Amino acid sequence: MASYETGNGISANERGDLIGSGPDAGIAAQGAYQYTSPEGVPVSIQYLADQNGFQPSGNVLPTPPPIPEAILRSLQYNEAHPETPQRQYY
Repeated sequence: MASYETGNGISANERGDLIGSGPDAGIAAQGAYQYTSPEGVPVSIQYLADQNGFQPSGNVLPTPPPIPEAILRSLQYNEAHPETPQRQYY
């Protein structure tokens, strides 16, 4: 684990873990950093970096809008009624 704090209020910490073994082994890192933006807003970011890429979360990151109800119903219907492949003859 590594961590630091600077004189101007920036702080960070991170730890790495070995994932798997042998030729498929990898490292997963998780950590966080905090600072105050020039506008005076406290910024706090947590992250995980592993085989799925960099996955941040925090108080200043944008969030997607909610899925519209009609789209949500359509997705649920599609999941409940999977399409069966049809043979194509040429």
